[in-house]
Amino acid sequence: MYLDKAKKAEIFEKYGASSTDTGSAESQIALFTYRIAHLTEHLKKNHKDNRTARSLTMMVGKRRSLLNYLKDRDIERYRAIVKNLGLRR
Repeated sequence: MYLDKAKKAEIFEKYGASSTDTGSAESQIALFTYRIAHLTEHLKKNHKDNRTARSLTMMVGKRRSLLNYLKDRDIERYRAIVKNLGLRR
């Protein structure tokens, strides 16, 4: 499996307040970014996998919603997470 407990804890440790900080917007955005990157690579090899393509589109929308929420609440945290993850905006 591409995303095990150790990898999730590593993502939450790096972008959240701690390895158990699973609810902050930054940690959720980082997790979505990791999953989006994985699905993008999958779709490059399996371009007819429409179900995964739809899941990818929905995941990008969820990440966008979280980014909009963070931008409205705290612009500095938003700028920091976009810079750390290398998202273009």
